[in-house]
Amino acid sequence: MSRQPRVRTRTDASARPLGEAYDTALLDLDGVVYAGGRAIEYAVESLAAARNGGMHLAYVTNNAARTPAAVAEHLTELGVPAEAADVITSAQAVARLIAEQVPAGSRVLVVGGEGLRVALRERGLEPVESADDDPAAVVQGYGGPDLRWGRFAEACYAVARGVPWFASNLDLTIPSGRGIAPGNGAAVEVVRLATGAEPQAAGKPLPPMHRETILRTGARRPLVVGDRLDTDIEGAHGGGVDSLLVLTGVTGAARLLAAPPQHRPTYVAADLRGLLGGQPEVVAEGHGYGCGGWTASAGAGALELDGGGEPLDGLRALCAAAWTAAGDGECRLEAGKALSGLGL
Repeated sequence: MSRQPRVRTRTDASARPLGEAYDTALLDLDGVVYAGGRAIEYAVESLAAARNGGMHLAYVTNNAARTPAAVAEHLTELGVPAEAADVITSAQAVARLIAEQVPAGSRVLVVGGEGLRVALRERGLEPVESADDDPAAVVQGYGGPDLRWGRFAEACYAVARGVPWFASNLDLTIPSGRGIAPGNGAAVEVVRLATGAEPQAAGKPLPPMHRETILRTGARRPLVVGDRLDTDIEGAHGGGVDSLLVLTGVTGAARLLAAPPQHRPTYVAADLRGLLGGQPEVVAEGHGYGCGGWTASAGAGALELDGGGEPLDGLRALCAAAWTAAGDGECRLEAGKALSGLGL
């Protein structure tokens, strides 16, 4: 596993397939393995090949609505065999966080799905439905599109009385089969605006989720695999582990080029086939950077790209030019023309 530089200016190279270089893949689900309940192209066969090659697969999700058993069943139906123990959720991370701060057996007001209730019971806590049930804490997690408005009111009543407030995660959006939908972070904003309070959050990219993942998987050389810069990649950066960004979810090429240091992945791939191969080296070439048959540089107000070859190699070269120009900030150079030549 490579050691992350303080400020990453290019993606890393790997002569070995990533599935051999790392012992455990910590895989995000939405936008990586599936979207809208359906497997993403190449996901099933790529994960099978990585598993057959000896890589342990763990599924790490900020979605707290479903139980690990339900997630594992869904994965298995898609052709990705999984057990409940292979799934780590933000519900589990926030339940541990709450259990460390309230007395054993405490009541916890739940605004969310069954995944939260199961995780709380696992920690010896009692889920309740009303602010009048004398809860010791309030926990909020994604409850699906049918979560009733009255649930937010119950949270507000308790939080306004000074009851500690927790959130499974703060993702503003969640990918679906029809597009980008509001996530738990959007629902958290409802309670925040009504009460002026701030929750303790557990999900990616925050430390409680990373701790929960390592405790449950025992990974020694983990590789975080995700589609979001502000959760998956930032979480890996904060935990000091390497990461692979796949371009099958919410992050597009333009956003990747503009990424600040904490959002810059170790590796980039189009999809989960990236686990099965190595990663090419990006090298300095004069005033620019080369990868494959491409050379990228930072011009006057815009990124420039010349050459030809695999589009992902061109993107890797552009990342080096953009991240070097940006230093410890965000690259604001125009990238549309350079990306149009890659079809990205």
